[in-house]
Amino acid sequence: MTRTALIIGGGIAGPVTAMALQKAGFDATVYEARPEPADGGGGFSLAPNGLAALDVLGLGDLVRPAGREIAAYALQDCKGRSLAEFGNPPGVPPMQFFYRHDLYRALHEEAARRSIRIEYGRRLADVREEPGAVTALFADGAAASADLLAGADGIRSRVRELIDPQAPAPQYAGLISFGAAVPDCGEACTQGRMAMVLGKHAFFGYQVFDDGSAAWFANLPADRPLSAAEAGRTPSGEWLSRLAAVFAEDRTPAARLIARTDPADLLVVGAMESMPSVPAWHRGRMVLVGDSAHAPSSSSGQGASLALESAVELARCLRDNPAETDAFAAYEAMRRPRVERIAKEAARKNSAKTAGPVGRVLMGAAIRVFARLSNPEKAAWMLRYNIDWDASAAATTAGAGRSSAPADYFPAGRRSSSEIA
Repeated sequence: MTRTALIIGGGIAGPVTAMALQKAGFDATVYEARPEPADGGGGFSLAPNGLAALDVLGLGDLVRPAGREIAAYALQDCKGRSLAEFGNPPGVPPMQFFYRHDLYRALHEEAARRSIRIEYGRRLADVREEPGAVTALFADGAAASADLLAGADGIRSRVRELIDPQAPAPQYAGLISFGAAVPDCGEACTQGRMAMVLGKHAFFGYQVFDDGSAAWFANLPADRPLSAAEAGRTPSGEWLSRLAAVFAEDRTPAARLIARTDPADLLVVGAMESMPSVPAWHRGRMVLVGDSAHAPSSSSGQGASLALESAVELARCLRDNPAETDAFAAYEAMRRPRVERIAKEAARKNSAKTAGPVGRVLMGAAIRVFARLSNPEKAAWMLRYNIDWDASAAATTAGAGRSSAPADYFPAGRRSSSEIA
């Protein structure tokens, strides 16, 4: 008999989890709280390891045409002077920049083509666990039952609360984030490089593409977190004026790109957040996947990629471990060491972004030294994560707490140099 799954959350991780479980022999349905498909959102990067996870499901070549290559990250100071440039290790494909709506649309269309149902307007309220099944109870009075329930419902996961009411809340990174696409930016193409500017008062990142368009983001230090809803109460034009003033003293394209941004195109993300270590990834027939379990700061450049990896690895563990409790334990043992190490890397980067003007000068000097001493191969543990779908997840995760990853995925004392955003 076909096993069944309920996937809570219809963003990017939800449909991919459903397609991974389908490959493992499950009939999965996705339930999304929003009343209709999302349209919009900013840009983000997919790392080679994230695209490799999509390749396992036959999705990589489907989404690659929507991506734009990030050949390197070019660090600059507030005067536009080069601090360092970091690319991927030899033989590792470059990062890819995506606009969220392009990836979202491609994945949702493919899920529909594969006969995976996505129901909108289904906000999870509670669950009821019974012998042999779990039932999702939705706010509109609807209910659905299956063999298991996976929470792919993001950093403010309702499933995480139901698994562990004492689970930690998202942690504020001390930054308010903004971003925009500029169709005609008037700046020279950056030749595949994403510039990362340690501005005098705030952090600014941008890339100018060969068609004359650009994407930019800004991380503004702030003592108090603002949700997207709170930040959205300030008109976009006013935010753009504030941002222009913040970057006015910098000798970089930041102020010019902000000036050419249509207020209607400004994305006010709100507070940058990450998840502290989540003690319980699963309980009974419920399990977490993606940001609900592990949401490193966006400074890692790995949030989406880790979610895609976890979707595939969860499916492998469920395929090879008939008992859900065994499968979930194997999945957590496989994933936790990797995702928590990446989260720690990102936390260090955020400390640079929240530094004051003097701290930024010191950080710039440290980056120059680090760049001279760095070895691109030190990033390989993060980027060369290829999932062998045909390998047995039951055999490779045998033994409590042991990761299935080769030992060189977690080398002692290594730091990544390829993720600076």
